[in-house]
Amino acid sequence: MINVFIIDDSALMRTALSELLADVSDIAVIGTAQDPIFAKAKMARNWPDVIILDLEMPRMDGLTFLSQLMTARPTPVIVCSAYSEKGSDKAMESLKLGAIDVMGKPKIGVREFIVHEKAVFVDKIRAAARARIQNQSGSGASGIKSAPKAAAETSRVLPRSESGKTKHQHAVELIGIGASTGGTQALEKVLLDLPATTPGIVIVQHMPEKFTRAFADRLNARAMLHISEAEHGEQIVPGRAFIAPGGKHTSVVRRNDGLFIRISDDAPVNRHKPSVDVLFNSIAHCVPRHSAAFLLTGMGNDGAAGLKAIRDTGALTAAQDEETSVVFGMPNEAIKLDAADYVLPLEVVSAFIQSMLRPRGHFHVRTA
Repeated sequence: MINVFIIDDSALMRTALSELLADVSDIAVIGTAQDPIFAKAKMARNWPDVIILDLEMPRMDGLTFLSQLMTARPTPVIVCSAYSEKGSDKAMESLKLGAIDVMGKPKIGVREFIVHEKAVFVDKIRAAARARIQNQSGSGASGIKSAPKAAAETSRVLPRSESGKTKHQHAVELIGIGASTGGTQALEKVLLDLPATTPGIVIVQHMPEKFTRAFADRLNARAMLHISEAEHGEQIVPGRAFIAPGGKHTSVVRRNDGLFIRISDDAPVNRHKPSVDVLFNSIAHCVPRHSAAFLLTGMGNDGAAGLKAIRDTGALTAAQDEETSVVFGMPNEAIKLDAADYVLPLEVVSAFIQSMLRPRGHFHVRTA
């Protein structure tokens, strides 16, 4: 049973979330509070497995509480944030402080919205309950578990994946990356180390509508790559990284003059929109052999089948390892499908990508 505590100054939100979760067999709402001050007193008697946290509240705001929590008693937190520019900026800050995931909170139609998003919301809670977090005082900028120290040119290669070594000799025209729970921190580790000469990158990070632009902007301010929220019809060129907009599918199409972004409003795939499988399947179709794809931390199986499709074309594929994944769901599903040539600790993914780009690049490995 996953015990959940809800902190939100809206009585309607507290009631709606409690009612929504009442019939979920493995989740129990053990308490609610209108702000963190009341919450601390209540939770001291029965500490929850997962906290649902509003960010704008009286007496103590959510970011202040989250910072204190991740230092004193790290606990998985899902943030509820308004669909607004200010709300998305705060949501990105909460992820930096160690929140596991975010969900949008509309100002009107709260009950209808929550019911519509029930399946995704329940998945977020289950993923948060499984997430690996640690004390913020020992983890730097985030409460999420960081990768162990390892040699910059060391990886762990899957059994029966020796063919991955020869794939380094294929010119890489496009890189695809998929991630979900814990993915914002993982993507930051990967993208900020890549040079501006890197081939075009297209990324699906499971994130609500309007939050993806704020995420892209925050990364772009610190990266050597130009990182932006993807827009329909944009050409994919070296030095650019495109993050799929929340609430839309992003795929790749090829025309005579190159590769381009396609944004569509089709039905969710694997209950996600954007879906990693939609992106990866389009890469397998448009860029066989001359692509590389990486499936990072996240719950569920989105992206596993797509990664297998890419690998089957002769392109190079990799999945994040269990030790450095916040949630080892998506990478594990890919590994079970034999979709990954390599299983990589997060901290070496960027070095691995750069090794692919060097002439006759070689990435030193040790066999699992």
